[in-house]
Amino acid sequence: MNMITRIDPVEPNAAEPGPVDGKRRPLWQKGAFVALPVLLVAGGVGFFNRQAPAIAAPPPPTVTVAQPLVREVNEWDDYVGRFEASRSVEVRPRVSGQVVGIHFTDGAIVQKGQLLFTLDARPFAAALAEARAGLATAQSDLALAQSDLGRAERLVAAEAVSKSDVERLQARVRAAHASVAAAQARVRARSLDVEFTQVRAPIAGRISDRKVDAGNLVAAGEGAGGSLLTTINALDPIYFTFDGSEALFLKAKRAAAAGGKESPVEIRLQDETDYRWKGHLDFTDNGLDPRSGTIRGRAVLTNPGMFLTPGMFGNMRLSAGGTATALMVPDAAISTDQARKLVMVVGPDGTLQPRPVEVGPVVNGLRVIRSGLNRNDRVVIAGAQLIQQPGIKPQIKQGKVEPLKAAETPVISAPVTGEATFAR
Repeated sequence: MNMITRIDPVEPNAAEPGPVDGKRRPLWQKGAFVALPVLLVAGGVGFFNRQAPAIAAPPPPTVTVAQPLVREVNEWDDYVGRFEASRSVEVRPRVSGQVVGIHFTDGAIVQKGQLLFTLDARPFAAALAEARAGLATAQSDLALAQSDLGRAERLVAAEAVSKSDVERLQARVRAAHASVAAAQARVRARSLDVEFTQVRAPIAGRISDRKVDAGNLVAAGEGAGGSLLTTINALDPIYFTFDGSEALFLKAKRAAAAGGKESPVEIRLQDETDYRWKGHLDFTDNGLDPRSGTIRGRAVLTNPGMFLTPGMFGNMRLSAGGTATALMVPDAAISTDQARKLVMVVGPDGTLQPRPVEVGPVVNGLRVIRSGLNRNDRVVIAGAQLIQQPGIKPQIKQGKVEPLKAAETPVISAPVTGEATFAR
C-alpha cells in the first residue's frame, strides 16, 4: 500500500515556530542569537590583546666588603736542596801492614781519637829498636869526641898539641852532635810508624762500614794511593746546600747592604709538615753558574741527635727581608684577568670597580698584597661573582677579614713564589 506525503509550501515571510510553544519568533530575536557569539569572541580577543603589566626589576646583588687586614708577617723564599756533611774524611792507613783488629761497629757514632783499626806492629817495633840502638851509638861517639877535645884544649896552653889538631877535634864533636840528632830523628820516625799501626778517628761523626776485614794487607800511600779503610762524616753541625736564582741572590745581597741581619733559615723534611729544623745562611759561592744562572748557597744547622744525614732532601725557606707590615685579603677575593690580578673595591659613589694589585704569598688563606691597595679601601670579600659588570651599585654588607685555621686553609692550585708566616 502506497503512502503519499504532502508537503505544504511555506510562505517566505512567515515566522518560524518556537521550540516550545510552536509560535513563530520575531526577527529581532533571531538577530540577537547571531550577534551574541560575535560579541563574546570580540570581547575575548580584546581582553587578551591588552598590554601585560610590567615585571618588577630584581634587587641589586648583595656583596660583603671589608678593609684589608694589617698584620706583621715574615716573608720567605723557598728552595729545595740536600744535606751534606760539614766535614768528611776517608780513613786510610799511614803505614803498610796487615790488619789484625777492628774496633768499631759499622754505622756507629765515633769520637775523635777513637781506635778504629790495629795493624801488625812487630816490624815497626823492630825498626824502632834498631833506631834506638843507632842513637846510642851516636851518643857514645859524641861523648868520646867531646872527651878528646877537652884533653887537647888543656894541652894547647903547654904547646903540646897543635892548633890544627884542636880544630879537627872540634869538627869531630860537631859531626857527632849531628849524628846524634839524625839518630834521634830516626827514633821519632820509627816511633810514629809504631803509633800509626793504631788507626784512630781523625774527627767525630758517624762512621761508615769497614772496607777491609782483619787479616788483609793494606798499603799506605798519598791520597787515593792508599787503601781505603772506611769514611767518617761529621754531622753536628751539618750543612744544607741549595741553588738559588740570580733574582733571589740580588734580593739577599741588597737586603744585606741595607743593614739586614743574618738570614735565618727553616727546613722541613719530605715527611714533615712543619719547618722544625732551624739554622742560618753562612756561605754563598763566589760566582753564578753561567749555564743555569744560579748560585750555590749553604746553610748550617745544629744536629745534636745526628738525625739529619747527608744526602737527604729538604724544603728550605730563607727569610726574605725579615718582618714587614702587610695588607692581606682573602685569596678567594682575587680574580685573574689574563696576566693581571684584580680585586673589586667599592668606590666613593658606591659602585664597584676592579683594582689591579701585585700579590705576594698566602698566609692561612689570606693573600699578601704588595701594591695596589691601601688600608682604607673597602674590598669585596664575598659575592663578587654575582657582579656581571663594573659600575653596579650593590647592596653592601659589612664583613671582616680574618685568617683561617691551618686545617681550614684551602690548597692553592696557582703557583706561588715564596711564602710568609705571621710574625710572633
